[in-house]
Amino acid sequence: MEPDLLGAPYERETLDLGRDDEGPVVATLIRRRADAPTRRAVLYVHGFIDYFFQTHLAEFFTSRGWDFYAVDLRKYGRSLLEHQTPNFCRSIEEYYPDLDESITVIRERDGHDQVLLLGHSTGGLIGALWAQDRRADLPIDGLLLNSPFFDFNAAWLLRRPLLAAVAGIGKRSPYQKFPMSLPLVYGQSLHKEQRGEWHYDLGWKPLAGFPIRTGWLAAIRAGQRRVRAGLNLPIPILVACGTRSYRGSRWREIARHTDAVLNVEHIARWAPGLGPDVTVVRVDGGMHDLTLSAAPVRATVFQEFDSWLNRHPVLASAPPTG
Repeated sequence: MEPDLLGAPYERETLDLGRDDEGPVVATLIRRRADAPTRRAVLYVHGFIDYFFQTHLAEFFTSRGWDFYAVDLRKYGRSLLEHQTPNFCRSIEEYYPDLDESITVIRERDGHDQVLLLGHSTGGLIGALWAQDRRADLPIDGLLLNSPFFDFNAAWLLRRPLLAAVAGIGKRSPYQKFPMSLPLVYGQSLHKEQRGEWHYDLGWKPLAGFPIRTGWLAAIRAGQRRVRAGLNLPIPILVACGTRSYRGSRWREIARHTDAVLNVEHIARWAPGLGPDVTVVRVDGGMHDLTLSAAPVRATVFQEFDSWLNRHPVLASAPPTG
């Protein structure tokens, strides 16, 4: 481990993942230890057009006796190399080695017996599918999903027949740009230099995102179809999301108190199919990343996390320190 850009006590290491069609590939594992030695750990997986910067999230877990890890997936954030197409994949399974290697470090090298995977948005989709495909020897004890990306926030015509056509293009020309970009509203609601309260690197998390590629759309669509068909995860699962969404392309104050990226009704609809032990929590005023919501809403989100953790003995948190 070496010092991370977030400063002490955050550390990071580079995970060598070989090569793909663009060249060398890496992931980056970030770690913050709890104050006292522990054999419990959480692994955080970020969303699309994202990377780990949410130190208050790490502190929530470390104060409760968990070592906190986060992975910047290949072609994201700390792991994005000059020769790579930002945030691109052709299959969700491309990310499995990133999670496998992270879990190997957490369990085998660092000696943790209990592991919780926390996935936000696309990270929630990836984490759920990875857990399903590792089900025979599942290396996690619980799954916590923060506004997981189970469906596109668009009208049915775009989400189903039109996206199916785009997926066909994606298989033939995966790097072709899709003529659509993300609205600025969500980024504006977050960044300190806009209308939000958070500092993060706009080179890694630009307000309007990176160009969307048809191959990525095909990969996400395939993964979402698997989730909507139903999974069978034998672990406790918490799915948390807001109560309202905002699809507007122009700024309105409501964007501070709603999910301005996904349709929260989609999340609530598909969550119960993940397995037999799923808890769905709706947080009023919650933004897309619930942990970046306004301070009173964040407090409610963390209370819900605590409540769920403490209902499951294998995940129960220690009392907060300090």
